[in-house]
Amino acid sequence: MRARLVAGNWKMHGSRDSSRALLDAIVAADVACAVCVPFPYLAQASERLRGTRAAWGAQTLSEHASGAYTGEVSAAMLREFGCRYVLVGHSERRQLFGESDAQVAAKFSAACEAGITPILCVGETLQEREAGRTQEVVARQLEAVLRRGAIGEAVVAYEPVWAIGTGRTATPAQAQEVHAFLREHLTADTCILYGGSVKPDNAAAIFAGADVDGGLIGGASLIAQDFIAICRAAEHKG
Repeated sequence: MRARLVAGNWKMHGSRDSSRALLDAIVAADVACAVCVPFPYLAQASERLRGTRAAWGAQTLSEHASGAYTGEVSAAMLREFGCRYVLVGHSERRQLFGESDAQVAAKFSAACEAGITPILCVGETLQEREAGRTQEVVARQLEAVLRRGAIGEAVVAYEPVWAIGTGRTATPAQAQEVHAFLREHLTADTCILYGGSVKPDNAAAIFAGADVDGGLIGGASLIAQDFIAICRAAEHKG
């Protein structure tokens, strides 16, 4: 059976107090999951989650090992905080910060070399979907990484850009279709997640897809009861 994973992406949200409350709730619920938190809260997450069923990680990293790169954070630094995961190529990084496919692939390699599992995000915009280019776009984003070597133990997350933070969600059939396409380019045991407005009331239907192994959760990961419900939906997948 392939690994299942629900990972929360807190984005640029939270405070020490709200983060503590959310982490406490996750620990109390005893659910298997991961949370990708802002850099300042990595120490807090590592201290609270160590020894529990929850893992933690970061939302990006530098492709450089060290050097004069003011404001950047290296994979080695993340490893010191016990990060198991790091998001790579999230659409917000691609769109807002201009990360290219090549840069995403370099960050992916940096994470792997440090022993951190990258969660590689791929996905199309609404315009690309309406133009019938979904498979072309996700294949291009994936191929940029595959050209540098095998995916290995990495996780892949399909996040249609048009469904992130919009309230719009791919139908279970749409999600499964793209996941099946990705599976053709990956090993049979690669964990593939769906992300894009996943909520407690649609999680089970989305996760029911044969090639959907869990979710990368944005807004709902900031609401303890919602995130826990989504984690349990993944655990109960038949």
